[in-house]
Order: sequence, then structure tokens, then C-alpha cells
Amino acid sequence: MDFAVQNSIGGSDQNIIQISDSVFSNALNKALVSQAILTYLVRSRSGTKAQKTRSEVRGGGIKPFRQKGTGRARAGTIRSPLWRGGGKVFAAKPKDYAQKLNKKMYRGAMCSILSELVRQDRLQVVNDECISLPEIKTKNLINLLAPLNWDTLLIVTSKSDRNLELSARNIPAVTICSVKEINPYDLVKFNGVLATYSALRCIERDFS
Repeated sequence: MDFAVQNSIGGSDQNIIQISDSVFSNALNKALVSQAILTYLVRSRSGTKAQKTRSEVRGGGIKPFRQKGTGRARAGTIRSPLWRGGGKVFAAKPKDYAQKLNKKMYRGAMCSILSELVRQDRLQVVNDECISLPEIKTKNLINLLAPLNWDTLLIVTSKSDRNLELSARNIPAVTICSVKEINPYDLVKFNGVLATYSALRCIERDFS
């Protein structure tokens, strides 16, 4: 299919290139996209929460007071879940929340998302030189991205760009990532995706 590559951000000068239909011209599979996003999010969970049961809490080996005659409810240990500082009844333990998603399913979900971005005009591709910054300066990047009308923006590059990443770190609505770091959650989350030409070709190669 035909696709336009901008020679400048927000400019009218563009080149028409051919991109793969198998990657950028797929029907939207909502169930598959939802599963891919869920798999990504649950894999981000650390699962390190841990609590102690009554048998794991230190102390409490001695009976706190005699069985009868005190007027209080009988108690055998101060580490009972009924006592402050005692163990938990259903103590949380470290858990792995990761879900398995086949490579073919993941590839299908990513192609479905990329195709929908193209249909909704939320994917714009520019030449690599358009977003190349000679120095680390946030103001220069803000001025460069000013023609775009998206509230939130994901910039995808073919490789790590230190000047670009450090210039964007103080802009809350802009996130920089390389092709290796893209994921279904970010592609859906951001209003617009700005990719370089080399990044587009890498995406096409990885998911075709």
C-alpha cells in the first residue's frame, strides 16, 4: 500500500513509499489486541508483595496470660491474627502474574494496532533527519513538535538517541522509545505516533 513520508514535521513536502499490506493493512481484532495489552500489563507487575502468617511472625511462644480468672477472652499467643502485630489470615506471598502469549498472536495484535493507527491517521512517518537534534535542549524539541496537534505523542526511533531522549524527558506528553521497546499498550495509549523512516522499515521487517 502507498504511504506518505514527511520531509518535515507538519510540512506539505512528502514522498510516497510502499509499505507491507500484511503489517499495515489488517482488520482490527479487538479481542486479540485486548489480550496482548493485558499480557503486557500483567508482566509489568512485580509480584513481590509478602506478608507473614502467624507461624512466621517472631515471638508469641508464651501464653500471654492465664486461661481463667482474668475476665478476658482466652488467648494462646500474641501472634494470633486477632492481635495487633500478629500474622495475617491469608498472607500475601510473592507471585508471578505473567501470562503466555504466542509469538504469532503477539505479531497479529501488533499488526492490528499498526493498521488501525494508519486508518485513523494517528501514525506519521518523517525522515530521520527531521527529529535529529544537535544538542540537548527541550525548547528546541517543543518548537520542532509544535505543528503536531496530538495531546500525547510517542516518538519511535530505530535506535537510541541520547539528545532526543534527554530533550524530551521534561515534556510530560512526549515519550521516546526505540523499535525494540515498542509495545501494544503504548501504541494504543498515545493519541499519535511519530516514527522515523528507518524505524518504520524496522517495524515492517520485525512483524511481517
